[in-house]
Amino acid sequence: MISHWVPFLVFSVWFGSLADRYDCRRLIQGAQALFMLVSAAWGVLFLADSFQVWQACVLLALHGCAGSLWTPGEQMMLHDFAGRDELPSAVRLNATFRSLGVLFGPVIGSALLLGLGPVAGIFVNIAFYLPLTLFLFRTRFTGHVRDQGVARARVGVREAVRVLREVRSDRTLVSMIMIGGIGSFFIGASMQSAMPIFAQDLGAGSAGSAGTAYGALLFANGAGGVVGGLLLEVTGRIKPNVTAALVSTAIYGLTSFLFALTASYPLALFLLVAGGVANLASMSISQTVVQLLAPPAQRGRVIGLYGMSSGGLRAGSGFTVGLLGTAIGIHSSVAVSGAALVLCTFAVGGYALRR
Repeated sequence: MISHWVPFLVFSVWFGSLADRYDCRRLIQGAQALFMLVSAAWGVLFLADSFQVWQACVLLALHGCAGSLWTPGEQMMLHDFAGRDELPSAVRLNATFRSLGVLFGPVIGSALLLGLGPVAGIFVNIAFYLPLTLFLFRTRFTGHVRDQGVARARVGVREAVRVLREVRSDRTLVSMIMIGGIGSFFIGASMQSAMPIFAQDLGAGSAGSAGTAYGALLFANGAGGVVGGLLLEVTGRIKPNVTAALVSTAIYGLTSFLFALTASYPLALFLLVAGGVANLASMSISQTVVQLLAPPAQRGRVIGLYGMSSGGLRAGSGFTVGLLGTAIGIHSSVAVSGAALVLCTFAVGGYALRR
């Protein structure tokens, strides 16, 4: 968990500055190439049957580097494709299809594992990156088409620090970056990692029923994001603003808190779906507000700053849920993290809405 998300914390702002200066198509293709290299390395290690934990950490760190390089360029391309007026819809749909990946990714992965085996399956996985890589050779959008005439600043650590100082004066922008960070820090991706424990406890006790419970819980976790994205897109009633981001984040913390404490399997499924809807709304709304408020000349670096918060602080969930869970139990650690998320959301709300 830590190995994968620390690169987002360390490199996101710098990769955002690269997206400000260079063709985002090439940055995304570079990230795609690194993703493919990591998949190939997994395959070689599986084939050699010499797999060790430190090798997994290195590969996960490289995978995190690819993800943190991808994110600013991807968001810049979304802005280029859709324009300012349609940006909220584009960000929301992008987040929805990520949730769709969470929903069906394990199904496809299982099919590859069972049908081809781990070695052939991971090599076939490389082919999944090719369609987007080839598409980026054909599109005319670079991430900067709509910002013609905007001077691109220099790339470097000093430039990133300068952007951080400038962002501090925008209370709304800072609050949205904080919203992305606290959700990742307290809950992050650890909920999904802890799902086998919840499945065991909520299942009937036998291995078969626990396995069925695990599959259903995973499905509910991904389905919430898909349902939330589609509802937000179809209704269009929730606008990208501070209040909507705060409310949805608080609901995400509350549902996580209740999920950790419930002993009812049907209620757990409902809470996961509701939490997925709230988390999708929180992340897509805060991401949209950040992109709308970011100055065109600094958009990539501001997106990188948001990615550093929303992606990099997921490493913290390895402590708030994982490490704390070894001390007080995973149910208690998720409950404490959910309650802390609600309290911090109120604190951010006080900061954001203060005149």
